[in-house]
Amino acid sequence: MTRPALIGDIGGTNARFALVTAGAVDPHGIQSLPCADYDGPVGAIRDYLARVGAVGDAAPREACLAFACPVHGERVTMTNNHWDFTRTEVREALGLSLFKVINDFMAQALGVPHVAEDERVTLQAGEAAPHATRLVIGPGTGLGVAGVFPGRHAWIPLPTEGGHVTFAPTDEREQNLLRHFRNRYGRISVERLLCGQGLLDLYRAHCSLKGAPPRYETPAEVTEAAGSGDAVARDTLLRFLKILGDVSGDAALTLGARGGVYLCGGILPRLLDWLPASRFLEAFSDKGRMSGYTARIPVQVVTAPWTGLLGAAEALHNEEVE
Repeated sequence: MTRPALIGDIGGTNARFALVTAGAVDPHGIQSLPCADYDGPVGAIRDYLARVGAVGDAAPREACLAFACPVHGERVTMTNNHWDFTRTEVREALGLSLFKVINDFMAQALGVPHVAEDERVTLQAGEAAPHATRLVIGPGTGLGVAGVFPGRHAWIPLPTEGGHVTFAPTDEREQNLLRHFRNRYGRISVERLLCGQGLLDLYRAHCSLKGAPPRYETPAEVTEAAGSGDAVARDTLLRFLKILGDVSGDAALTLGARGGVYLCGGILPRLLDWLPASRFLEAFSDKGRMSGYTARIPVQVVTAPWTGLLGAAEALHNEEVE
């Protein structure tokens, strides 16, 4: 009997687990469990395996888990929940012969090449170079930025901290926004603006600049208000997407991402109707002497719900991933 492998994508709130058969990347038995219900990954995994009947002789002996936090050492401490554990503890408790731990955005990057065509929405057709880096970028709790390169034998992940580069305004409105944020925070990274909290902060900054009291308290409320005709919320959302276009184009130039740009994360699939009306593509391509370069790069929004699980499955036996 061939045992399945365990894959997982663990965020601050939920732990998504699945099984994958040897040599495949398509997950099955997908379940999402609340992290708050468990002391750590071992308890959550044991519960998951019991739910799907993968126990005893059917229990996995290999696993790859992606976590929304730094994963550079033996100890893994989650940023947005209470899980704190060592790799050895998990491997020994579950009797694993192979156990890989990766960052959640590396999983996104490794998962993108396996996303089906009908789970990608094209913003700019372009022409993908077959042996070039692909950029994966996604606003969510933070701003994830990574590359993935088609190596000779496997996809090679290129992890970065590109979300923390300095925000560079390109017009008078953004100069004013920068002054507003700098007075509050000091140095401003692009992640400060391009994330869920950043959308809300952008809205509050627009209110301050326009002399209007803020009316909304969450990013979702700002998005809903924009769709209902609130002028300040609408300006905020369109500015968010324009700045994302600037940053995505800059990152594409930095990585030489002629293989394509893939927009991931939980925010953008909900803004698909806004993207064509925004200045995203204008800002993405407006790179002076390099505008022709960026205008030829394919740009797509990834709508697949389990990209991180696909990436964990890819990483499991990928020699480029330790």
